[in-house]
Amino acid sequence: MTQPQGFEDPKHPQFVCRLHKSLYGLKQAPRAWFDKLKNALFAQGFTSSKSDQSLFIRFSSQHVTFILVYVDDILITGSDEKEVQQLITLLNDCFTLKDMGEVNFFLGIHVTHTAGGMHLSQKKYVTDLLCKAKMQDAKPIGAPMTTGFKLSAFGSDEVESPQLYRSIVGALQYVTITRPELSYSVNRVCQFMHKPLETHWRAVKRILRYLRGTLDFGLHLQKSTQLNLLGFCDADWASDPDDRKSTSGYCVYLGSNIVSWCSKKQHTISRLTTEAEYRSLANVVAKVTWLLSLLKELKVDIQTRPVVWCDNLSTVQLAANPVLHARTKHVELDLYFVREKVIHKVIDVKHVPAIDQAADVLTKPISSSKFPALRHKLKVESLSTLSLRGAVRDS
Repeated sequence: MTQPQGFEDPKHPQFVCRLHKSLYGLKQAPRAWFDKLKNALFAQGFTSSKSDQSLFIRFSSQHVTFILVYVDDILITGSDEKEVQQLITLLNDCFTLKDMGEVNFFLGIHVTHTAGGMHLSQKKYVTDLLCKAKMQDAKPIGAPMTTGFKLSAFGSDEVESPQLYRSIVGALQYVTITRPELSYSVNRVCQFMHKPLETHWRAVKRILRYLRGTLDFGLHLQKSTQLNLLGFCDADWASDPDDRKSTSGYCVYLGSNIVSWCSKKQHTISRLTTEAEYRSLANVVAKVTWLLSLLKELKVDIQTRPVVWCDNLSTVQLAANPVLHARTKHVELDLYFVREKVIHKVIDVKHVPAIDQAADVLTKPISSSKFPALRHKLKVESLSTLSLRGAVRDS
């Protein structure tokens, strides 16, 4: 540390300033801030959600209000606009607030309101990322990975700047919040942070080239006439060429909107395709169970029993047939977890043809010809296309 410019002490140039207050706050500060905010909300009749501690709920006979907190960024919504404004006024007496009005930008996510719902994108964030990688003028491509492409920890030279690789890949993880079709490709390049090679960096640049051509793409959330939970799960058996571990992928829809997705390498090696598929099935069943708990707290009525679709017949049969148990002792916990949900009629597990499997793009590279169709199934659409649709409707 050195003395700040304009405040140097000529008699004691080696001295430094003694701070009366820490520059970046104490480690306990975020927790203390959240406790203060939580107590203020509790005083207004809110309760904290058991499924998500940062979600606060208040029900009354006439209105309902929800508050979602991320550090000091807060989203407030409710059924009564006057009640929401009164709540903002009350909170402003306790804290210094800045009312931003209707949400249009939150945590780097741009929210565009459409005729049928809203479009979530990260165009500015992706543009800054392309400039950081010096690829703002790169030639666009149609898919983030080529079919059959396998990344390995061996086979090429190390990258010149591992720090840049880690910085870009780390930033790409945040892009998957509104771009689920990138989950698999970003997951793969994240697995080589410790020792990135030139082949890995080329894979990252291909992802960036894909983003260059799809800057205005994002999640399109629409109003749904029916609220039912649907899950799709898939697995790519022994896909990793280095350790032969499988890749799991799933996506969950609430009505017509995708609300949860995941692409992840499994922790253990699966000896059979059915075993790999069943581990993926257990993951999506756990996520659907959590969503059911959250929706119950929000008093959202699920009209039909949730259905999980799997394209492996053996996995579907295994979920409800206890006769096959003797051959699956090595996946016993997952087996009983899923089977219990099926027996108690909490969730149904059904077979879907591979051609209709929405989670396929979350487990393996897809060709440029098939990729747009799978991307559309994940509700990722171009904002310019939505604008054109709206213009046609108006005319």
